[in-house]
Amino acid sequence: MEVRRYKTSTGKEYEYRLIRSRRKSLGIEIKGAGDLYVRSPARMPLSEIHRMIEKNQNWIDGHVEKRQAIIEKQKDSLYGEMRLDENEIKRLTNLAKETIPPRVELFAKSMGVDYGRITIRHQKTRWGSCSGKGNLNFNCLLMLTPPEVQEYVIVHELCHRKEMNHSRRFWAEVEDVLPDYRVQEQWLKTNGGALIGAMEV
Repeated sequence: MEVRRYKTSTGKEYEYRLIRSRRKSLGIEIKGAGDLYVRSPARMPLSEIHRMIEKNQNWIDGHVEKRQAIIEKQKDSLYGEMRLDENEIKRLTNLAKETIPPRVELFAKSMGVDYGRITIRHQKTRWGSCSGKGNLNFNCLLMLTPPEVQEYVIVHELCHRKEMNHSRRFWAEVEDVLPDYRVQEQWLKTNGGALIGAMEV
């Protein structure tokens, strides 16, 4: 997969992810929060791909707007009035200690990676982390997020057991396990700030 940019004759610039394969036709897809994917035959020239993007500008823009409108409706609606005191943080921490380790073990086995100890905390800056020794840390507030978001954070940290960075190789590892990870990533960007801000401790 390649990440490319193209500026149309009208001045509109698109960033898109190009996936070449043995397919015979060219396809355009909008995923996540409005990410543009182009799937093309292996040897199709970029000029032809760009003609297709230019031809479908209205379709692309319309679908991106729909995706972003959904996200805007969700914004600040889920956790804006929530307040989490010390007792609730303790409850979420205990719940996370029961819930997260088995799921980490399951994903680690399927991904072929190992890890060290698992720690649950209530942080205001991170949803998860992975140390150089393979120790994993997760935020107890994950218990208030959808299961798919929890899985994304778990997979994200386990992928650091293969790539201790955020390079293209790292994101390729994440996408290999969770093809739609950008949806969950966007959920955290949209709702994470309000959720973390609800902590009173």
